[in-house]
Amino acid sequence: MEADPALTAYEAFAAVYNEFNHANDYEMWLGETLLPELRKHGLREGGKALDVGCGTGRAFQPLLRRGWRIQGSDLSPAMLERAAEEGGAEVSLQAADMRDLPRFGEFDLVLSLNDSVNYLLGEDDLVRALEGMKANLAEHGLLIFDVNSHLTYANQYAERHEVEHQGSSWVWDGRGEVAPSIFEAKISGDRLEPIQHLERFRPEGEVLEAMQTVGIRPLASLGMSEEEGKVLLSEPPDEGRDYKVVFIGTA
Repeated sequence: MEADPALTAYEAFAAVYNEFNHANDYEMWLGETLLPELRKHGLREGGKALDVGCGTGRAFQPLLRRGWRIQGSDLSPAMLERAAEEGGAEVSLQAADMRDLPRFGEFDLVLSLNDSVNYLLGEDDLVRALEGMKANLAEHGLLIFDVNSHLTYANQYAERHEVEHQGSSWVWDGRGEVAPSIFEAKISGDRLEPIQHLERFRPEGEVLEAMQTVGIRPLASLGMSEEEGKVLLSEPPDEGRDYKVVFIGTA
């Protein structure tokens, strides 16, 4: 069986993932922006959260600081090793493919952030993932996830970027569109052999249709942008202005 491209990429990327993404501010994204938005839809602090595609656990600390109990899952065991360092004994972790997500329990919040679902390349993959997320929602629980916008693929996946941090350097080499809706980039550097990243662009309408197919009621779709060091959410999203589209739903 052919190896999953996302698994291959992140098994290799895990060792330097946090350094490469050192500028990503999850306290600003999640703690100061997304959680207050979720409270508008009835979320209460300090419940149970399931982080699907948790990666190295960058979302854990904003949640732990607010009293959340966390279950994390990710496709990559190497990423989960880093996540265990981040969450410690306070976070339960399990390797899982979000397209075949176990039922871990009933959660007040299910989240899948930082374009995790864009790595789902197959036609039915998003529906399968959303079915699993829905199965883990408690009554009145909320689901939040994001996808990269068309702007992100037009820029990040079509250009070359260099990242330097603490004496190491890497190159993100966007290759653009390699198949209908599939975009490719490669990361290489002084501590990293070239790694292929494939993502599928999923427009807002396609995502909303998938949510409705599995019985998730959309509550909001929001554009995410940044200005003067602050994250801005706007409705409706603008694929030409916003770098992500954030979806909130409930069963």
